[in-house]
Amino acid sequence: MYTNCARSINSRCLLKILKFTTPAIPKASLSTEASFELKEFKLHNLEEGPKTNVSVTKDDAVDYYCKMYTLRRLETLAGNFYKEKIVRGFCHLYSGQEACAVGMHAAMRPEDSVITAYRCHGWTHLMGVNVLGVLAELTGRESGCSRGKGGSMHMYARNFYGGNGIVGAQVPLGAGVALASHYRHGKGTCFALYGDGAANQGQVFEVYNMSKLWKVPVIYVCENNGYGMGTSVERASANTNYYTRGDFVPGIWVDGMDVLAVREASRFAIEHCESGKGPIVLETATYRYSGHSMSDPGTSYRSRDEIQEVRQTRDPITSFREKILNAELIDLDELKAIEAKIRSSVDEAGKKAKVDKEISVEELTTDIYANPENLQNVRNVTPLAHLQHKRLGTAVNL
Repeated sequence: MYTNCARSINSRCLLKILKFTTPAIPKASLSTEASFELKEFKLHNLEEGPKTNVSVTKDDAVDYYCKMYTLRRLETLAGNFYKEKIVRGFCHLYSGQEACAVGMHAAMRPEDSVITAYRCHGWTHLMGVNVLGVLAELTGRESGCSRGKGGSMHMYARNFYGGNGIVGAQVPLGAGVALASHYRHGKGTCFALYGDGAANQGQVFEVYNMSKLWKVPVIYVCENNGYGMGTSVERASANTNYYTRGDFVPGIWVDGMDVLAVREASRFAIEHCESGKGPIVLETATYRYSGHSMSDPGTSYRSRDEIQEVRQTRDPITSFREKILNAELIDLDELKAIEAKIRSSVDEAGKKAKVDKEISVEELTTDIYANPENLQNVRNVTPLAHLQHKRLGTAVNL
C-alpha cells in the first residue's frame, strides 16, 4: 500500500482563497449555526439511538458541501475518462452516495480507519490523497497514489485500507484492522463498508459472530443502494432490513442521502464501540446514479424515470445545498463562487492526469512487499527467470 500524493485541499482553505474575490456580505445577514430535524432512525437491539435534532456550524456545513461537491465532480471526470478509453480495467462510480462517505468522515477521529469495496475514489480523496492523485491513478500515471499500478480499486492512504476488488472480502479485514488498533494502541474504530450485494455472504455473518464474541470495535456499514449489480434487494434478500441482520449485533438504519443523519449515526456508532460494547451495524439507505460499473448502462433493470425521480427529490448534494441556503448559513453568490472554484480545480487536475508520465517497465516490480529486506526476487511469468524487487516509496499503515 503506497502513496506519493499530497494532502487534499481543505475546503476551509478554499474559503480563505475565495474571500478576496467574493462580494462582501454583511455578517448580520448570515447565521453562524443552524438546527435541523432529521428523519427518524430505525433501531435494532438498542434502547436509544442517535439524536434527531442536530445543529451544524456554517464552517462545518460549507466543509461538508465542498467535499460532496468535489466527490461528484471527481466521479464525473472519472466516468468521462472511461468513456474516452483513458481509464483501463474496472471503474465503479460513487455518484449519488456522497453523503455516506462525507457523513462518516465528519464523525471520524484521527485514530479511526476505513476499509471499503471498489467504489473507493471518493474515500481515497477524503482520507488525504489530492484529486490529481486519484485521477492519475485511474489513468495509470506516476503521480497516481499507487503510481498508476493499482487503478480504480486499489487506492490507499493513511488509515484507509482500500479499495478491495473481491466482493465482501474487506468486511473481515475491517474487523481485523479494528482488533489490531485496540490491541496495539487501546483505541480506534474501523468502518468496514460493503454493499447490499455483499450482505448475504457467509463471511459477513461469520465476522459478526467473532467480533461480537471479542467485543471488537468495528462499525459494519451496509451501503444499501438498492441493487447488487443488476439485482434489486427484494429479489436477492429474504430480509431487506440489513441493519437487523447482525441478530445479536445492534443496528441502526439511517437516511444515507442526508449527510447530517449519517454524521450523527456514525458518532453514535463510534461511542458505542469505544464504550466496550463491541460491534454495531449501520445501514445507509442510498442510491447510485450510474450502473454497477461503467460497463453497465444501469437502465436494463430500472427505469430512467426512477433515476430521475431520485435526482430531483433526494439528491444528497442539492438537498443539502437547499438546507444551508434556506438556513442562511451561506449566501448564494458565495456558494456559486465556491462551486466554480471546485470545478476549476478538479478539471485542472484532470488535465494533468491525462498527460503525466507513465512509470517505466522496470518499476512494475517495486513496492510489492512491505518488508523486502530478505526478498531479492519476484516470481516472473517465466519459471526461474526472476525479477528483482526494489523499494522506492514509503509504505503506509504499517
